Amino acid sequence: MNTTYNKQSYYLAGLITLSLRLVVGWTYFSAFWRRIFLKPKLDPEFAGYIGHKFNHFLPNSLGIKPIIEYLLLNPDSLWVAMVIFTIIEGVVGLFFMLGLFTRAMSIWITGLALGILLAAGSLGTTCLDEWQIGILGIAAGFTIFLSGSGKFSVDYWLMKKNKSFTESKWFGWLGSGVLPMKTKSLNKLVITGSMLILFITLFTNQHFHGGLWGPLHNMSIKPKVEISNTKLVDNSLSFQLYRVEGVDVYGSFLIDVTLTNKAGEKIVQLDAKALSKFPKKQISNVYISKIKPGKHSMILPLGAKGTVTVIDDILATMPKGEYTLKLTDVSGKNWSVAVVK
Repeated sequence: MNTTYNKQSYYLAGLITLSLRLVVGWTYFSAFWRRIFLKPKLDPEFAGYIGHKFNHFLPNSLGIKPIIEYLLLNPDSLWVAMVIFTIIEGVVGLFFMLGLFTRAMSIWITGLALGILLAAGSLGTTCLDEWQIGILGIAAGFTIFLSGSGKFSVDYWLMKKNKSFTESKWFGWLGSGVLPMKTKSLNKLVITGSMLILFITLFTNQHFHGGLWGPLHNMSIKPKVEISNTKLVDNSLSFQLYRVEGVDVYGSFLIDVTLTNKAGEKIVQLDAKALSKFPKKQISNVYISKIKPGKHSMILPLGAKGTVTVIDDILATMPKGEYTLKLTDVSGKNWSVAVVK
């Protein structure tokens, strides 16, 4: 076969990319290490359960939202998925660092990075954190697929031991050494793969952050709460809240919920103290990240969705007409919606 370069050329390429392989491998293996050995992040009862992080991805994920929502609506399946995902990250990351079946692991690295990019590309308070992790992981996976691993790898050791399978075509695709491709085909693979990754980079940068044109935006800085399904019946007012933007490491803190009439008169008002003592049984949550009363406010984690029901006898005496429901966050932001009785 008219291959592009000899073994020594590929050994050199793999040697040059050693630091990239070690660092990228650790970023994935470390996720396994943290969840298993440092903190019980796979325990659904633990405050830092990885499932809550998964819930944060939901509002602004790209293309895979139905999968995320299905898992969130089925907590048992979510736990199984998180365990499997963690094991895969651990195995792939470790094998990648060791240089064992390097090209097969690079394909997994690329897939995992793409998943991170699509799920969490919008997150990042001081920088485009998750977007950068995702897109650089894709580029690194593709690069290591092309180079394979060099002298400091298990693949190299197996080849030097003259293991028969290392001479097979499949090992060239899944391990290291010479890629079984002709020069022209390799050139096409490099330019096509690179342009595709550049397209994904520019597309997702624009989609998540407006990085190419228009105003830059960061959905991880200021909280945003959507209000829907408002109902005013008898002595109860119910409304669904869905927090879709803001910092993922802590919630939005509601300090005021007010219902006013057209004249601007307050009919019902719940201040910070009342919201901190709001009955949990009057909050119906949809996902595992829950809207709940906190110490000084009502807490809305990123991705949390739930129906809040306010019960007050004065609601039953109100005349029919249009009212305004206004929510105020501790940051000063507020959100309003019309309510019709």
